[in-house]
Amino acid sequence: MINIGQFNTLNIAKDTGMQLYLEGGDFGDILLTDKLRPKLAKAGESLDVFIYTGAEGELFATCKKPYVQMDGVAWLKVISMGSAGAFLDWGIAKDLLVPFSEQDYELEENNFCLVKVYLDNQNRIAASTYLNHYISDEAHYLHEGDEVSLIISGKTDLGVKAVVNDNFWGILYHNEVFQPLREGQKLTGYIKKIREDNKIDLSLNKTGHTHVLSVSEQIIQRLKDNNGFLELSDKSSPESINAAFGVSKKVFKHAIGTLYKERKITLTKTSISLNKE
Repeated sequence: MINIGQFNTLNIAKDTGMQLYLEGGDFGDILLTDKLRPKLAKAGESLDVFIYTGAEGELFATCKKPYVQMDGVAWLKVISMGSAGAFLDWGIAKDLLVPFSEQDYELEENNFCLVKVYLDNQNRIAASTYLNHYISDEAHYLHEGDEVSLIISGKTDLGVKAVVNDNFWGILYHNEVFQPLREGQKLTGYIKKIREDNKIDLSLNKTGHTHVLSVSEQIIQRLKDNNGFLELSDKSSPESINAAFGVSKKVFKHAIGTLYKERKITLTKTSISLNKE
């Protein structure tokens, strides 16, 4: 079975000396379009190739890795406009088409756009900026605390929208984000909460006791590396704390509180000192 828009392991059907053809089953032989053929490749051996489509839905193969695969979401550059729509650079020889019917705003050459890759009704790979048509507002198979991949989308009154695992919408609340975020940025995030309506609240930091222990260990190591002293405290600004440890002030305060109770550190209004063991 051939998975269009994904990597497949296919056997080399024939070698003409100039071109390689791969076994495509019901699709027939598939041309490897790379100008530089893989070293030592010969008939009967297998190759890991990405399968993409031509203008008529015919299949081609490449050993190059595209920036995004089928059903994925990506921030891609518009490199040309044509009669059928906008063409995006996605890392392989044939550009990715966003048909005019799949543009919810006018795309322009040299600009970037956030798109979802799909297979159209003629079995051709295409992309769409109508993300809401393909991305669900409600969580499925996700759980609180899960580590997820995020791609930043637009801002709302409450926070920043992000695409979760290419398939769901989630939100990062303004008062819990302490770093600049830009549209198209890729991040690792965590499911903070799945609300009663199955919508997703996100965090850029792990939540719960496991993360507190991790931050505590980082603080101890940083103290050891800095002669047992840090000019940070629970009175420091959220921005300073995030710049130093990449966590929210709440998580940081919990971590130093744990260390203080364990008598590993001494706290002042402006600093932390490592206690001698």
